[in-house]
Amino acid sequence: MSIKKFVARLSLAAAACLTAQTPPTAYTITESGGAPGATTTIYRSGSKALVVFNTAAQGGAPASRTFSLYDLATGTNYTWTPNDSAVACNAGTFSGDWGDPFAGTAELQSGIAKGDLKPTGSETINGIATEVYAGSTQGANLKAWIDTKDGLVIRAQMSGPGTAVMTLVDVTKVSFGPPAASVFALPAACAGKKPPPTADQLIAGETGDDAANYVNGMYGPGSKNSCSVVLRVVNAKTMTPITHIQVAIDTSYNVDNPPHYESGVHNDGTETFSGGGIHEITNMVHNGVVSLGTPPPYFMLDVNLIRPGHGSGEGLVYRQCFAPTTVLLDVVKDYGGPAESSDFLWVKAGRYAAPPAP
Repeated sequence: MSIKKFVARLSLAAAACLTAQTPPTAYTITESGGAPGATTTIYRSGSKALVVFNTAAQGGAPASRTFSLYDLATGTNYTWTPNDSAVACNAGTFSGDWGDPFAGTAELQSGIAKGDLKPTGSETINGIATEVYAGSTQGANLKAWIDTKDGLVIRAQMSGPGTAVMTLVDVTKVSFGPPAASVFALPAACAGKKPPPTADQLIAGETGDDAANYVNGMYGPGSKNSCSVVLRVVNAKTMTPITHIQVAIDTSYNVDNPPHYESGVHNDGTETFSGGGIHEITNMVHNGVVSLGTPPPYFMLDVNLIRPGHGSGEGLVYRQCFAPTTVLLDVVKDYGGPAESSDFLWVKAGRYAAPPAP
């Protein structure tokens, strides 16, 4: 067997090994970096994770520690700094990567499988046996030390043409097994603190339905498949129709060359629309429902809730198709009140997925 074929097979075997592993959910891992003398320690036990960021004293600034506790099941987190004389606690929500030290393994799998990163030997880093991979990807040189036993990236370095080597990851200590339950206890400053509602909780509150039945229309990209779209304008919570409205649409909107829109508001609250390809389709509205035809992957939409002294604003909507005719809800919160606002929600399933009868 040629050396070239042997290296290729070794790369694929290593990638398969990494892919097959299920990342552990109980560990304590310490990394250095982020700032001179700084360290980050991640404690995890199942759905609970605590990230402790330590900075060294520098330039007259004292050393500090910041704690962030994540509940991976609910998407909520608490952050506090115990060094402060008056410990303050902030509660929030999150989604996506929270700092999982095993996230880097998935990013390297593709490069190894394609042969961009090839095995170059083995090395012990901070007492941890690793396999070393090196190569180039997306115009940058990359070198990674991977503990193939558990799939953790122990060290990763990157450099570009004429640039110094930058360390992306540098794990200094690893211990597997659940940390003590006391590690995840909140300080007294967090007592009574409640994080704001998550996006799913907000949708459930607005619609009185399972949030899994909806997709926010303001997030792209638009779906590749096309469909007819029916717009319904409704009150939040009650989901009753709002009927005294104007609707205008611009299906020629270009995000790379956006037009300038202008609107004029009359004393009775009705508007005129101009600019780009925006045009009014209010004459097709019936009981708060209007067909938008077959719109492109994204389009500009303006819904005016007509009343004196009230104006509207345009919103970019990204098409999402879940049926040949898909319902788009404009859910209005605090209708007529000082905090009035609305959300465009595409209906995937559930009680509001069927288009209203004409």
